[in-house]
Amino acid sequence: MSWPPHPRTELFDGPEVPPEVPPEPESVEPKAVSRETRLVRPSHTRVIVIANQKGGVGKTTSAVNIAAGLAMGGERVLLIDMDPQGNASTALGIDHRQGIRGTYEVLLDGDDMDWHVVKSAEAPNLWVLPATIDLAAAELELVSVSGREQRLKDALGAYLSNREMDYVIFDCPPSLGLLTLNALVAAEEILIPIQCEYYALEGVSQLLRTIDLVKGNLNDDLVLSTVLLTMYDGRTRLSAQVADEVRAHFPQETLATVIPRSVRISEAPSYGQTVITYHRSSAGGQAYLAAAAEIAARAK
Repeated sequence: MSWPPHPRTELFDGPEVPPEVPPEPESVEPKAVSRETRLVRPSHTRVIVIANQKGGVGKTTSAVNIAAGLAMGGERVLLIDMDPQGNASTALGIDHRQGIRGTYEVLLDGDDMDWHVVKSAEAPNLWVLPATIDLAAAELELVSVSGREQRLKDALGAYLSNREMDYVIFDCPPSLGLLTLNALVAAEEILIPIQCEYYALEGVSQLLRTIDLVKGNLNDDLVLSTVLLTMYDGRTRLSAQVADEVRAHFPQETLATVIPRSVRISEAPSYGQTVITYHRSSAGGQAYLAAAAEIAARAK
């Protein structure tokens, strides 16, 4: 027995016709990356850890684009990938397949950092210490190692004794484990990316407590120097409200530059690039260049 078609289903029971696809707008070629704007070099190496145990806030995206932006301004930059996923290495075009030596060997085997640092093609004066999936085991293996919190600091000190760098930037995993702790002990400044969404400040208080513990026991020089607002959507009242709330909590630390939600920012890593080289003229590319310049302007 066949039932007559219901009026609301007739549309879906008819022959399939491909929907009309509107023509795509002509692609806009990205402008050539300018290296004419020179940033003021700091008086000493600035060691910055980018951390937030909350995932999906733009840590890696901010790390690689700020590193590239600084390098394009003439700064000598080393990015150290501390995340076993190796996304920062991917975005900077660095091979990080299993078996590639990098952060794991520096932390666990005591290798010289200089042996594994690789130059990135994304910008002149930009170097990367890659991370592989092997780093996932480091959290457990470091537990029994003597001076486990100081391993990265000692390795970086040895590296900088023979190399001149203006900036060292750590990209950390979304956790407060031993990998992040090593970066906090080795750094002088912390940059916290905070997304302009409902749970923006969730977890930041825990990170601040961890910073206080590190300052009191392992690294008195660590300061919260920078807060960067990410995923800002100017079409919503929520983004503006979150931005205002963050600025109220961190009036001196929050950058004037905000990073917008941007398709170009999301696309760039799939090409092994930063958004600055992938599409410099995009809103995301311009925002990260401005953020890098603002960070450089705060150098002492």
